[in-house]
Amino acid sequence: MTFSRLPNWRLRLDDYLARVARAAFRPGIHDCALFAAGGVEAMTGRDPAAVLRGSYRTIEDGYVRLREMGHRDHVAMAASLFEALPIMRARCGDIAVLADGKGHLALGLVTGPSIAALGLDGLRFRPLTDGRKVFAV
Repeated sequence: MTFSRLPNWRLRLDDYLARVARAAFRPGIHDCALFAAGGVEAMTGRDPAAVLRGSYRTIEDGYVRLREMGHRDHVAMAASLFEALPIMRARCGDIAVLADGKGHLALGLVTGPSIAALGLDGLRFRPLTDGRKVFAV
């Protein structure tokens, strides 16, 4: 599956972020992986997580689904679809990997000098330097 940004990708990404900014965290519906995939879909018209949407109700079940698909976790799935870049080469719309205070990895979207990340408490912005990895979209 290849992903090419549409000519109006920036406007589409901004619209997507505004639309989901207040959406509640819901595994299988709106979690960090599906949030990042939704951003990719907004920019490219292709959803890299379409087969996962609505197919699980807990984070644990999401990991089971990912393993059934041959991926260790959501970061491994992103790595299978997109090229890894050094953090400082990230551009707006790329997928970033972040860690929470407990060491759990989450996917977010680069918005410039920040990363939009979805957590249990909603959408938050963290500095780009908090990113551990970046995948080019």
